[in-house]
Amino acid sequence: MASTFDFASWPPSLTVDQLENLTLYATSYALSHGALYLPPAEPQPTVPSAAIHAPISLFPSPFPRQLYEQGRRIQRTYNVLYSRIAMDTEFLDKIMGAEEGVGKVDDFIGQLWRGWKKLRDAGLAQPLHLGLFRSDYLLHAPRNEPLSIKQVEFNTISVSFGGLSQKTSELHRQVYLLAATDYYNSSSYLKPDNFPSNDSIAGLAQGLAEAHKAYDVEGSRILFVVQSGERNVFDQRLLEYELLEKHSIRIIRQTFSELALSASVDPSTCVLRIARSPDLQPSGSIEISTVYFRAGYMPHDYPTPAHYDTRFLLESSKAIKCPTIALQLAGGKKVQEVLTQAGMLERFLSDEKKYGKNIASMQDIDELRASFMGMWGLDVSEDLLTPDYAAQAAGSEEFGVRKARDLAQSLVLKPQREGGVNNVYKESIPGFLDALAPQERQAWIAMELIDAPENAGNYLVRAGSTDSQSQTPVKTDVVSELGIFGWALFGGPDKSIDEREVGWLVRTKGKDSNEGGVATGFSVLDSLLLV
Repeated sequence: MASTFDFASWPPSLTVDQLENLTLYATSYALSHGALYLPPAEPQPTVPSAAIHAPISLFPSPFPRQLYEQGRRIQRTYNVLYSRIAMDTEFLDKIMGAEEGVGKVDDFIGQLWRGWKKLRDAGLAQPLHLGLFRSDYLLHAPRNEPLSIKQVEFNTISVSFGGLSQKTSELHRQVYLLAATDYYNSSSYLKPDNFPSNDSIAGLAQGLAEAHKAYDVEGSRILFVVQSGERNVFDQRLLEYELLEKHSIRIIRQTFSELALSASVDPSTCVLRIARSPDLQPSGSIEISTVYFRAGYMPHDYPTPAHYDTRFLLESSKAIKCPTIALQLAGGKKVQEVLTQAGMLERFLSDEKKYGKNIASMQDIDELRASFMGMWGLDVSEDLLTPDYAAQAAGSEEFGVRKARDLAQSLVLKPQREGGVNNVYKESIPGFLDALAPQERQAWIAMELIDAPENAGNYLVRAGSTDSQSQTPVKTDVVSELGIFGWALFGGPDKSIDEREVGWLVRTKGKDSNEGGVATGFSVLDSLLLV
């Protein structure tokens, strides 16, 4: 029997010269192969003239092979689960709506839901949805229990780093550092068989290409809706280049502010057209097949009512959205919490009357459920485990808050937000609860903290800078988060689902950092070493 991997043995030891050389090789490769950010600037120039390498680890991070395979396996089930949630209007209205759900107390969610409801009452022009997904996990290592993977969150909008994660895995494995240096023979684990392949660029681009193909209008393009001043632009460009080179699909990139001037929807055909694109004649416009949102997931993306109006204009069109508002709402933290309630997974995955033969096995459901940590809403009562969640939640704030106070040191509180830096941890929880208005409790969930393995380490290199000191690798205890990518194209009269699992991401942060977003500066891009 193979021995258990000792996380405290990582990273391997290097001499000062070896560490310096490995850092030079890694940063040079990143700069040469597109693992890049735009440097900080306010405002960002219209035409970039410089780039810096993304933050990276020097070694790949060890991860149990069977748990990596489990994450890949259950991604297929997660793809189906969230597709069906997005098609269940009644469920989303109850959990996320502005009349009885989260949208009643969270203005951002409420704005999106009200716009969606108005559009669907008028009749949606496009029945198909496209989801590019990422399910994020940490290793869970409670004392005297076997290692497992536990889900941090499931992302349904603007899933990032599909491009840069592949570049980082290529940096570490046989494409470069392993092939060039053998990591100075510092560990017997560092061999080709332990570096899994990662084709996330091709995989995610395939999902977008399938939506474009389903739209089936020659000469149409995919619209990338992006944030102004985006520094993570190269991650997005890698998908754009893949779509052009492998699928002959051209891309238009615009912000909500630009689209307010350029986008129009034909009232009779619901065709979305973009005018005044730089590569068209001044009077020209182009039909859009698919709208891919790399913006729109945070309130600051909608600084004025006109920005919401632009989102709803796009939603009203015949173009296939990635995601639709329904699928964005399905990715809410409240939905993640409700799915832990008894009978909820069965509702979406094993209802034979509703889904016929397209149901998951109990083994698949149990394996997915095993990835959950304990969760509850701050607004729920002591009998929160009953299937009829919506009926039990009304007017029952005290138990959820009291339980969060009692267990604060082992919890994180999460709002309905993406992008990191929004959560409340441990000792900060009691004071936060004191200040939280009772009517706002419905917008928050409490989640048990995942107990990551102790003493795992790595060398972390910050994003490129003119400061030479910032390029010195820092050896520190770390926590590594695995993300599994997938896509699903679903909907239509038969509510069919075409889906795939398409690659992975690793983000590694210092042990003392709570948040894990690379773009927010808390972590580095990493890759896997299967042990």
